[in-house]
Amino acid sequence: MLNELFLEFAAVIVMTGVVSILAHKLRQPLIVAYILTGVLVGPSMLGFTQSFEIFQALSSVGIAFLLFIVGLNLNWRNVKDVGGVALAAGVGQVSVTSAAGFGLAQLLGFDLVTSAFLGVAFAFSSTIIIVKLLTDKEDIDRLHGRIAVGILLVQDLIAMMLLLLLAAYADGGSLVTVLTGSLVKGLLVVAVLAAFAKFIIPHLFRYAATSQELLFLVALSWCFAVASALQLMGFSLEIGALLAGISLSGTGFQHEIEAKIRPLRDFFLVLFFVMLGTQLVASDLAQFTLPIVAFSLLILVGNPIILVIIMRLMGYHPRTGFLAGTTMAQVSEFSFILIAGGISLGLLDDHLTTLVTMVALITIAGSSYMIASNERVYEWVAQFLPGLKRRGEDEHDNEGPAPEVVLLGFDKMGKKILPQVEELTDDFLVLDFNPAVIEELEHAGIRAVYGDAGNEEVMKFIRADQARMVISAIPDMAVNEDILDFLTHHKTKATIIVTVKSSADAARCYALGATYVIVPTALGGEHFAELLKKKKTAKLQWGSLGKKEQQHLEAANDV
Repeated sequence: MLNELFLEFAAVIVMTGVVSILAHKLRQPLIVAYILTGVLVGPSMLGFTQSFEIFQALSSVGIAFLLFIVGLNLNWRNVKDVGGVALAAGVGQVSVTSAAGFGLAQLLGFDLVTSAFLGVAFAFSSTIIIVKLLTDKEDIDRLHGRIAVGILLVQDLIAMMLLLLLAAYADGGSLVTVLTGSLVKGLLVVAVLAAFAKFIIPHLFRYAATSQELLFLVALSWCFAVASALQLMGFSLEIGALLAGISLSGTGFQHEIEAKIRPLRDFFLVLFFVMLGTQLVASDLAQFTLPIVAFSLLILVGNPIILVIIMRLMGYHPRTGFLAGTTMAQVSEFSFILIAGGISLGLLDDHLTTLVTMVALITIAGSSYMIASNERVYEWVAQFLPGLKRRGEDEHDNEGPAPEVVLLGFDKMGKKILPQVEELTDDFLVLDFNPAVIEELEHAGIRAVYGDAGNEEVMKFIRADQARMVISAIPDMAVNEDILDFLTHHKTKATIIVTVKSSADAARCYALGATYVIVPTALGGEHFAELLKKKKTAKLQWGSLGKKEQQHLEAANDV
């Protein structure tokens, strides 16, 4: 038995490795390779995954690790900043997508109960997929990434309530009893974890940190203890693992814990995606061809549009809404749980599993490409839908002289740079497209303008080309290319400083005309602020410093 299980496991891992190499060679997302491997090794084709329950349990470990790491890095200040839009967008998107899905299912000939289940099931997005892709792209802490995570939390809470209601229906319980019990349990869990985080966890982990191996084991123990305890109380595995991570986020050891758990997370998550692919039953595909196409289009196209509209109504830039919307364009793991619950209660046909699986495969693959290239997709779509790219944030001309210093972006790096800019000059302006940030700055008496730094009309409006210094604290290569293109096209004399994610991007920005490039992994915001204090705004001095950095980059690339 053990030998057979090992051979099954070995066959799955080897096949995953082979398919992943081919996908990487073809420059395709590895998630797509994992799911395709699942299709190949699943019961419809090679049939390598006979021990389904064991593989399923291992994939659940990957889910726990993923959400645990998210919790470790969850900044409650960031969550609070986007709490309003996350709540409104989360509830609004689930409601609209559910209604649209119900209507579509009715048009396709499904009965009322099946239509209701499908509409609700396809309204939720995958926390696992989104968090992994945003983390891989280093977008998890950007505005649209924080909003996406907030929306996912809202969705998870709604999904959890629906699953509890389904369980109550199965047990014959009342709606009021279920809701009241869930609320009481939720408040109790939060109170207990808060007490642990304040009085017990700091002492426990300070002791555990005396040994790196002990710290790793204690962190794992805490993750599994909290996740399993909450699961026994009726909460989802995702919520439990997330709360376990959040409770450790203030210990000071979260980065060390994350570094040790990340390889385990990546390995077990591979099994999750492989198992997702194994759920495809090829024999049922013919009868569901039209529904598969229709529901896939609803999720891939409809969800981004819904979020763009909701966030636009709340005052956010269309670009932010689009980037957040593209992250939501896939089916959640809750979809399978909800449909499985309906099947077990005799309310649904068991063949619906194939429909949900195929829609999941198509939307996960499609959203993987969309998230990886969402900035480029936005620029392409905006050509045909001018409303997405607002032609200037104000209709009137900007009166008065150009600011001496323009700071583009006020997230993380921008916050660290601003105090030194304030010491440097009183004549500065901050540009950001988060309305909450603009309101915060205006309350503090800081001159701020709402707009997209990648929009030429906005840059004209703030007269960025006439400033003495332009600092982009936005680590988005597509936006920085637009900024540099605008400034060089208008023959600016400004000192141009941009922020990027990698040395390759830095070299590209220098080639496009940047005076100096900040790579946060090599130069933090505080160190740059010190440089800013010494160099002031003089282009000649920054240019000299930039040339030295270019030489270092070239030397590093040659090694």
